[in-house]
Amino acid sequence: MRVHVADHPLITHKLTVLRDVQTSSPVFRQLTEELVTLLAYEATRNVRVEPIEIQTPVTTTEGVKISEPRPIVVPILRAGLGMLEGMVKLLPTAEVGFLGMVRDEQTFEPTTYAERLPDDLSDRQCFVLDPMLATGGSLGAAINFLFARGAQDVTAICLLGAPEGVAAIEKQVEGHDVTLVLGAVDERLNEKGYIVPGLGDAGDRLYGTA
Repeated sequence: MRVHVADHPLITHKLTVLRDVQTSSPVFRQLTEELVTLLAYEATRNVRVEPIEIQTPVTTTEGVKISEPRPIVVPILRAGLGMLEGMVKLLPTAEVGFLGMVRDEQTFEPTTYAERLPDDLSDRQCFVLDPMLATGGSLGAAINFLFARGAQDVTAICLLGAPEGVAAIEKQVEGHDVTLVLGAVDERLNEKGYIVPGLGDAGDRLYGTA
C-alpha cells in the first residue's frame, strides 16, 4: 500500500478552518469540496490515459484522453457525499457508484446497508471517498468490497487519518494495489474511536445531526 500525505500550505490552511468548532455547515461543505479537489490532483496522478490526435488552430498534435473503461468514484454514504462534487469537478468523465456503510459505535465494526455499483469492476480504477480514516473499519470494508467485485486498482481519499487507521488499512488490504491519499495524519484515536485532534463527526458537520 502506498500512502501519500499532502504537504501543501493551502491544504493545511483549509483543514485548520474545518477543525474549528465555530465553522458553520455551509462553510464546512464548501471547504470540503475545495480540499477534495486539491487531494484529487494527487490521487489522479496515475490515472490511465491513452494517446489521441487533435487539431489545434495551428496544426495537428498528440495529446491524451482518459482511458476506457472510465474510472469510477465511490463515496461512502453519508459523509463521503460531501466529497463527491470536489472529485468530479476534477474528473468529470468518471462514473459514480455508492456504498452505504454504518459503524457500530460499541464494536466499531462496519456494516454495508446499501450499494450501487457495477457487478464487474475489472480493469476499473476506483476512487473511494471517506472524510475520516479513524479505526479503518468502514474504509477497509469498502475497499475489500470493491476488490470482491473485481477491482484491481483502488485509491482512497480522506481529509484526515489516524495512525491506527492507516495501519489497519495496510493490514486489511495486504496483497492488493491500494493508494491512500490524506490531507493530514493526526495524533491518535480516543476511547470512542474519534480522531484527535480531528474535526468531530464529518457527517454531522456537513449535514447536521438528523
